[in-house]
Amino acid sequence: MNRQLQQLLQAFSVVGAAFALSVAPAIAQKYPTKPVRIVVPFAPGGSSEIIARAVAQKLSEQLGEQFIVENKPGAAGNIATAEVAKSEPDGYT
Repeated sequence: MNRQLQQLLQAFSVVGAAFALSVAPAIAQKYPTKPVRIVVPFAPGGSSEIIARAVAQKLSEQLGEQFIVENKPGAAGNIATAEVAKSEPDGYT
């Protein structure tokens, strides 16, 4: 029984090392690599847009990529929500 336990632990350590090595390239990916859209569900000129533009400006300075604020007012936010839901799930909207 002791020998089987030792073999099992060795197998787990090999699998764990292989997993750790395969995850490293995924962690090293740069983000963002293209412009990022921030969708605001309210009309232009309101406090939500002002805050979104201030945040977008700071993010652009910090991350070195453009952050674009788009206003999509109407239908109690459903238009903006639908557009974000239909966009690609890549983290750029």
